[in-house]
Amino acid sequence: MEQTTITGFLAGVACIIISILISDGGNLGSFFDLPSIFITLGGTIASTIVSYPGKMLKSLVVVYKKAFVKTTIDLQADIEMIINIANVARREGLLALEDAVSEIDNAFLKKGVMLIVDGADPEFVKNVMEAEIYFIQSRHSQGQAIIDSMASFAPAYGMVGTLIGLIVMLQNLSDVATLGPNMAIALITTFYGVILANLVFTPISKKLKTMTAAEALQKELLLEGLLSIQDGENPRIIRDKLYAFIARSEIRQTEEAPKGIGTKPEMMEEKANDE
Repeated sequence: MEQTTITGFLAGVACIIISILISDGGNLGSFFDLPSIFITLGGTIASTIVSYPGKMLKSLVVVYKKAFVKTTIDLQADIEMIINIANVARREGLLALEDAVSEIDNAFLKKGVMLIVDGADPEFVKNVMEAEIYFIQSRHSQGQAIIDSMASFAPAYGMVGTLIGLIVMLQNLSDVATLGPNMAIALITTFYGVILANLVFTPISKKLKTMTAAEALQKELLLEGLLSIQDGENPRIIRDKLYAFIARSEIRQTEEAPKGIGTKPEMMEEKANDE
C-alpha cells in the first residue's frame, strides 16, 4: 500500500472537517446534501463515459489502484545488477548470459539480455527497447488523461448544481426566510466539485505521472547499461555512466550488490581467481 497517497487523503479530509467544526456555528450536517453529491459525482462520471471509449474506461479501476499500490524502484540495485551482468559478459562473453537470464526478475532487462544473446544489432536493440518504453508511457498517459478530464468535469458540474440551486432560490424569493439556507445549499455543489478535483482527481493524476516518469527513467537506465555491455565497455566505466542517472543525495554509501546475476558462489570464486 502506498502510504503517502492514503496519508495525503486523510490529511486533506481532516483539514476540511476541522475547519468546518471550528468555524462560527459550523456543523458537518450542513455540508452534506445528497442531490449535490448526485449532480457533481454523477455528472462527472457521465461526461467521462461520453468522452472515452469503453475499452479505455475498463482500465480505469486498474489505473486508480496503481496510485494506492506501493512500487519500489531501486536504481542503485539496478545498476549493480547491470554491473554483475557486465562482469559475466566480460569474462565469458555475451553468449554466457543465456544461462543467467533465468536469474533476472525484471522483464524489461531480461528481454534486452535475450536480444543481445541472440546477436541482435545494437541499433535494433535500442529501437526495440525504446519502442517498449514509449508504448508503456503511452498506455499510462491514456489513464492519466481520463483522470485529468474528471478533474475538469467535477468543478463544472459543481457550478451546474449551484446554478440549479440559484434558479430554485430565485423562484421562491417571496419567502425571505429561506433565501440564506437555499443559497448555502446551492453553493454546496461547487464545494463538492472543488474538493473532488483538488483532493482526489488532480493529486492521483500527478501521482501516476510521477510513477510513470520514475519507471521510464529506470528503463532508460537499464537500456543504457545493456547497450554499454553489448559495446564491451569496462564495468567500472558502465557504473560511472549509470550513476549519473541518480541524484548524489540518493546514493547509498554502502553499496550492496543484489542477489542474482554474477553473485553465485562459483561466479564469485571465478572472479577471485581472475584477480
